[in-house]
Amino acid sequence: MASTFSQQYAFRAQKSLGLVGGTPDYTPIPGFTNPEVPARFYSYSADGRLYAYALPSVVRIFQAEGAQLLHELPLPNIIELTFSPRGTYLSTWERPVKLEDGAQHKNLRVFSVSTGEELVAFTQKSQEGWDLQYTISESHAIRLVGGEIQVFRPAEWNKGIIDKLKVEGATYMSLSPGLNPSVAVFVAEKKGAPASIKIFGLLSLAGTPTCQKTFYKADRAQIKWNTLGTQVLLLTQTDVDNTNKSYYGETMLYLLSAAGNFDCRVTLDKEGPIHDFVWSPNSKEFGVVYGYMPAKTVLFDQRVRTIHDFGSAPHNFISFNPQARLLALAGFGNLAGKIDIFDRRTLAKVTTIDAPNTSYCTWSPDGRFLITATLSPRLRVDNGIKIWHCTGPLVHVHLIDELYQASWRPINVDSFQPFPTSGPIAVAPAPSPAVVAAEAAAALKRGTQASGGQTKPAGAYRPPGARGGATPAIYKREDEGGLSRTPSGQNTPARGYNRSPAPPGSAAYANAQQGGQGKGGRYVPGAASASPSRPGATPRADSGEGKANGTNGQAQQGQAGRKRNKGAKKGDNKGGDRPSSIDLSNVNGNGKANGKASPRSGAPTPVIVLPTPATPDIASPVTPGVDGSLDPIAKKVRNLNKKLKAIEELKEKAKRGERLEVTQLKKMEGEAEIRKELTSLGAPA
Repeated sequence: MASTFSQQYAFRAQKSLGLVGGTPDYTPIPGFTNPEVPARFYSYSADGRLYAYALPSVVRIFQAEGAQLLHELPLPNIIELTFSPRGTYLSTWERPVKLEDGAQHKNLRVFSVSTGEELVAFTQKSQEGWDLQYTISESHAIRLVGGEIQVFRPAEWNKGIIDKLKVEGATYMSLSPGLNPSVAVFVAEKKGAPASIKIFGLLSLAGTPTCQKTFYKADRAQIKWNTLGTQVLLLTQTDVDNTNKSYYGETMLYLLSAAGNFDCRVTLDKEGPIHDFVWSPNSKEFGVVYGYMPAKTVLFDQRVRTIHDFGSAPHNFISFNPQARLLALAGFGNLAGKIDIFDRRTLAKVTTIDAPNTSYCTWSPDGRFLITATLSPRLRVDNGIKIWHCTGPLVHVHLIDELYQASWRPINVDSFQPFPTSGPIAVAPAPSPAVVAAEAAAALKRGTQASGGQTKPAGAYRPPGARGGATPAIYKREDEGGLSRTPSGQNTPARGYNRSPAPPGSAAYANAQQGGQGKGGRYVPGAASASPSRPGATPRADSGEGKANGTNGQAQQGQAGRKRNKGAKKGDNKGGDRPSSIDLSNVNGNGKANGKASPRSGAPTPVIVLPTPATPDIASPVTPGVDGSLDPIAKKVRNLNKKLKAIEELKEKAKRGERLEVTQLKKMEGEAEIRKELTSLGAPA
């Protein structure tokens, strides 16, 4: 069945506001003129009939099809506006101000769309959750004021509050869709008392709740009803994670039935935060993206039984198309911006879309297109709109400076043809002229760079010594195949400190570790390692008697050496040659060196010349950075194993779909030769 409304999208930027038609032309809607001053907000009605935007001094209401102006309301300083579900009422919100007479400023106002008349006004200080919530038939409207739920009948605004319910500590509420509306009320944890959620029937607020559940670790909540209004998903979050595993606090997910016959916690098998969750439009299943990156995505049924596990991938966004036939999994924000589209019926991947820097993404009403937008102030460069077909091709590009808002026009799902039960899901249309022009400009830019011999370097900077090889796993993010995240908050692996410049595994490194006991012993290139068993060696200050005396022994040794030098200058050894070495055996057990005659004997200290060691016994100094303990074959095996490790890392990159350079591909082709060479050397390949 053909749609009675054309599929269009709207956008709002710093210097422009527009309505654009959909496939295949993507031309601006004729008759809509761009206002002379920047708009502050725009909104479609839920049925797609109406469109309104707010300027600094006026609010204008249009018929979306054809952009015909219906009303112009002289309302200054409007920040946000919304329509009721059937487009009968328009609500506006402005910042509260202090009035001169001291009265409360009624900054939330409700107008009749047909006449433009103001029907009722309220005081609403907070912008978060400012609007009234209507039933789908617009028979009732509710709002939460200071822990009290107030119920109104829109057809009789002048009667004021017709029903109310006081819920102590209530911080958030949500009205369900469906023919039998219910109200879910969340009470946050406070002063040791547990948090709770209670569900009441809208027409029986004074009665007992139909379903309620208490739990801890819940400072904030997000509530999502299924389309039928029979079940609700509750995401709870704490401000602080007491286990110090997450910067954003702990998250938990609960499923409750409005009738009270089922409630449970959704058990997730991977540690980490819950990134996103969504109901399917069929109201029978929901999807959850959770866990530390790479996150897991799982589909559950309405009894929290696992339907399908999509595995781990860098995703933090999930969305069903309006027909519940396709499912989009994506990673936005600080992730790469790849969108994986799956066929819900076969659970097979249809395509992958590369949409980097995306800050807004949603399905079109017909379920065959995705709109992605880069918005300010999230990013102030490359702002614009891209429209993708569900099979992967880019069909439209619209670049706009300082883009703030973008959205599809809502249209009833029943207005479109259903997806085919067999064969291809859909056929992609031809790209718009804007896509052709953008591709031509990109090709011209690449050609200019190639002819000029200058190409823009891709990727992060790497120093010359680290180029030509695969990135070590310790420097990669986990979603890129790096080491797993350490939830304890200590991301730096613990290692013994050693100031030796010799590489680990070498003989010099082992000597430095043995001499320093792993406590910061210093290795000096070219110097022979000191052994505690050598005659006359002074014990370390951290062992035995030397440790007991501590710094005093070292200070007295220094004083004794200075006294010996002073005595030599005064002529104690005049006319004779100075000894080639001194006797270290006179060092006492306390670590004190006597550099003058003993006070008890009065005799000078005898000088004993130590014999010079034979030349073959002199150990050659170890060159820093060279492993002297490995023979040439062992070194060769070690180098070959390093190459194999680099090849394995390149294989992981290729599995993740990353683009490899020509040199990296050639390196991968040499794996067989490397393994053959390892086998010939007698090492396991």
